[in-house]
Amino acid sequence: MEDWTGFSDEDLKQAIFRALRLLGVLSLLGAALTAWKFGWPSSVLLLVGAAISGSGLWEWQRLMAAVVTRMDAGQVARPMGRVLVGFFLRLGLTVAVLYVSLKTLDGSVFAVAGGFGLGVFSLTVVALRKINA
Repeated sequence: MEDWTGFSDEDLKQAIFRALRLLGVLSLLGAALTAWKFGWPSSVLLLVGAAISGSGLWEWQRLMAAVVTRMDAGQVARPMGRVLVGFFLRLGLTVAVLYVSLKTLDGSVFAVAGGFGLGVFSLTVVALRKINA
């Protein structure tokens, strides 16, 4: 499906994959720097935040693909119930992982926030590159 902006469904998928790849690289670099400066617990918390952010990007892409497929005439869509169940299971798992990691690791909460921020930063960089292309 191509809309008036010229941004197709495939462009969206590619943008999310590029953002995930950039997030992975930035997470590894950030974790190494955090471990060196603040210790390994903060480094692990940064990776947890980045993993949660990355899983959110991935799940958002899946939800958008399911909605767009339903809106396109003539395409067979996956059952929306399964997609929504997966979304809410991931959300519950995210809360559990975040709770356990913050309770067990004696690192900085700001490292988790930094991991979340890396996801937003990665998506912003990819979007700005697409706009300027």
